[in-house]
Amino acid sequence: MSTALNDLSRYPIVQAPMAGGGSCPDLVGAVCGAGALGFLAGGYKTAGGLYQEIKQVRGQTARPFGVNLFMPPVDQPADPAAVEVYRHQLAGEAGWYGTELGDPEQGRDDAYDAKLAILLDDPVPVVSFTFGCPDRDVLDAFARAGTYTIVTVTSAEEARTAERAGAAAVCVQGTEAGGHQGTHRDDPADGPSAGSGSGLLPLVTEVREQVRLPIVAAGGIMRGRQIAAVLAAGADAAQLGTAFLVCPESGAHPLHKRALTDPDLTGLFTRTELTRAFSGRPARGLVNRFMREHGPYAPAAYPEVHHLTAPLRRAAATAGDPQGMALWAGQGHRLARELPAGRLVEVLAEELHTALYGTTSPVSPRSTS
Repeated sequence: MSTALNDLSRYPIVQAPMAGGGSCPDLVGAVCGAGALGFLAGGYKTAGGLYQEIKQVRGQTARPFGVNLFMPPVDQPADPAAVEVYRHQLAGEAGWYGTELGDPEQGRDDAYDAKLAILLDDPVPVVSFTFGCPDRDVLDAFARAGTYTIVTVTSAEEARTAERAGAAAVCVQGTEAGGHQGTHRDDPADGPSAGSGSGLLPLVTEVREQVRLPIVAAGGIMRGRQIAAVLAAGADAAQLGTAFLVCPESGAHPLHKRALTDPDLTGLFTRTELTRAFSGRPARGLVNRFMREHGPYAPAAYPEVHHLTAPLRRAAATAGDPQGMALWAGQGHRLARELPAGRLVEVLAEELHTALYGTTSPVSPRSTS
C-alpha cells in the first residue's frame, strides 16, 4: 500500500468512523467497494470484537479501509463529586426507563493497548486516532507495519503536534461535525457545550498554511459541491459521517435514522447542538428532551458520564423513545439522503465532478489531472 493519501481510494471521499454501531462492516465494505475509503469505529468495542469486525470487512472487500481508535484521556479523572451530583440528577431517568444507571468507573482507556497490539500484529491499511495524538514510537511502529496514520485535530496547534509526532495525515474537524468533537483536551472551563470551536473552511485554510501533511476535512459535509469547497481550501479529501448514517448498510438504530429522514419525526428534531449530556465530552447531536434537560448541568467527565448513561440510552432505544437517545448528527443533517452506500458514493462523486468541471461524468477527479 502506498503511503500517499490519494492512493487509498478512487475518490477523495472518506466515510467517517461512527462509534456506537453506525460504522459496521457492511457499511465499510460497501463504501470501499464503490471507490471511497471506509472506516470501522474501534471506540466502545472490545479488542476481540474489533478483531472480528476487521475480519468481516476483509471478507467483503480487497480495497484499503481504516480503523479508528479513541486515545485514552490525558485529562485528570473527573471530580467524583461532580459525577455523583449528575448521577442523582439522572435518577428520575432511570426510574422512568426501568433500568439502573451504569458504573462510571468501568475504565478510561477503551482497551487501547489491546487494540494497538491487534492492529500492529495484523496491520490494516489505515489507522486514525481521535481525542489525542499518539507518541512518535506508536506512529513509527505503524509506519514500519505499512499502516497509514491519521490524527484527528480541531486546531492548528493540534495539527502541528500531529506533524511533529510523525502522523502521515491529519483529519481536520470543524465544529459542524456530528458526534464527538475530537479535541485533544477537554477544558471544563469551556462550559456545558464547549461550542467555541472553529468552522471547517477557516480551520482547513489555517491548518493548510501551518503544516505540510495531507488533510482530510470533516464537518457538516453532505454534498459533492461541499467536497469541492474543502478541496479548494486546501484539503486532500473530505470525510462524511451523517451522510452515511442513514444508508441501509449503516448499523445505526432505526429510530436514529428516522429522526434524520422521516417527516413524522424530523419536525421534532430540527437543529443540532453540542452537549456533554450523554458522554461528558462535547458531542453534536439532534436536540431532544434529554439534551435540553440535562445538557446544561452535565459535567466534563469522559468517559464516566458515557458509562453512567449507557443503560439509559439502551433502554430508551428499546422503548422506542428517541427523546432519550443520543442522536448524533452534523449541522448538515437536513441534507441526508436514504441511498445505498455504494450509490451515495457514486452520487457524491458525480456532484463533485460537476462542481469541479461542469459535467456529470463520474470519472475520478484525480484521473483527469
